[in-house]
Amino acid sequence: MTDSWVHPSAFVDDGAVLGAGTKVWHFCHVMPGAVIGERCSLGQNVVVMNGTLIGNNVKIQNNVSIYEGVVLEDDVFCGPSMVFTNVINPRSAVTRKHEYKRTLVQLGASIGANATVVCGATLGRYCFVGAGAVVTRDVPDYALMTGVPARRTGWMCECGVKLTEEIMQLACSACGKRYARRGEKVSPLAEGDG
Repeated sequence: MTDSWVHPSAFVDDGAVLGAGTKVWHFCHVMPGAVIGERCSLGQNVVVMNGTLIGNNVKIQNNVSIYEGVVLEDDVFCGPSMVFTNVINPRSAVTRKHEYKRTLVQLGASIGANATVVCGATLGRYCFVGAGAVVTRDVPDYALMTGVPARRTGWMCECGVKLTEEIMQLACSACGKRYARRGEKVSPLAEGDG
């Protein structure tokens, strides 16, 4: 826990790893075996279970539980009270720990407040899940997902602004970055391309 900060009301169990510059706020619980990278922020009432992996510069807002099987890559944002699951068919009277499904949230993805991510999904790089959406399947890179169940309703720039559709390309009105689109695949264009 070198160079990390933990609020006195939070519990970080022996065996948990916190990277440099990480802050753990009020009433959090980080369990043994959890690995959290550098410069992360865990808001009030966050629980991080054992067997989880959180990259660098991840922001987890208030009231989020990161369950076993969830992997958050670098620069992920988890909005207030969003929900991860790790079992498809839970029952109180039936133990299903051997059935946990992996959920992968890739580089730069953002998940809005009160959204739900059903286990087993991969959320692509820089995707954006709108507030209250329910993700039930894989999400493409750069996709804007909204609704219940979540559907792709647009594309997002790496800077977090909705992209404008142009002929054979997408463009960001804020930063000027341009993207190529081929079907349901979006990729950034190199400087001077297009």
